[in-house]
Amino acid sequence: MTLRTELYSVSHPFLPVDGQHIVAHHTEKQVVVYQAYNSAIARFAVENQYLGGPSFSYGRMSWIKPNFLWMMYRCGWASKENQERVLALWLDKAAFEEILSQAVFSNFMAGNYESEETWKRELATKNVRLQWDPDHSPYGDKLIRRALQLGLKNEALEQFGKYQVTRIEDVTGFVQQQKIHVANRQLEHLHIPQERVYLVSNATLAQKIGITPLAT
Repeated sequence: MTLRTELYSVSHPFLPVDGQHIVAHHTEKQVVVYQAYNSAIARFAVENQYLGGPSFSYGRMSWIKPNFLWMMYRCGWASKENQERVLALWLDKAAFEEILSQAVFSNFMAGNYESEETWKRELATKNVRLQWDPDHSPYGDKLIRRALQLGLKNEALEQFGKYQVTRIEDVTGFVQQQKIHVANRQLEHLHIPQERVYLVSNATLAQKIGITPLAT
């Protein structure tokens, strides 16, 4: 596994308590997002290094999550049906921000768009959905801070799954090991991927998608 990991107790103080932030494992040039699939889809993805195969459908929306613990909440630490294998997918930051630039909020909220009609037009023409959902603790408790997830469909999903992803790793073994510490309520032993707030390079884009500015 090429993901850098650290103790949860080390990572936790670096993250904001509230606001809307992209929390992710990232290097100078790349960022990691997570997806959870059944064994057939995951096996094909790892062996071929792209999303596809007879069990995967490009005709459905697929959600990616930059935040590890949000993914763990969603898949039940790799225990939910059809989410038994957790994949870490690497992509260039430029590609990630290209996806962000196509994103439309799943629900209309005043302030994000000039009008509800403007939102509806974007919703009808763009293939990326954006949601800010409560982030979660290792135990699954809701936090005040909100985490990003992105739903991709049609051309956006195909571009991501076949061309933008540069590496796919199966991190299920790591997830299962860490799940034991959570089950035993021993967070002092819990390791997670090293995650920090991801700063979008384009300030206008960051504002458009609702990122909360970091306090200085």
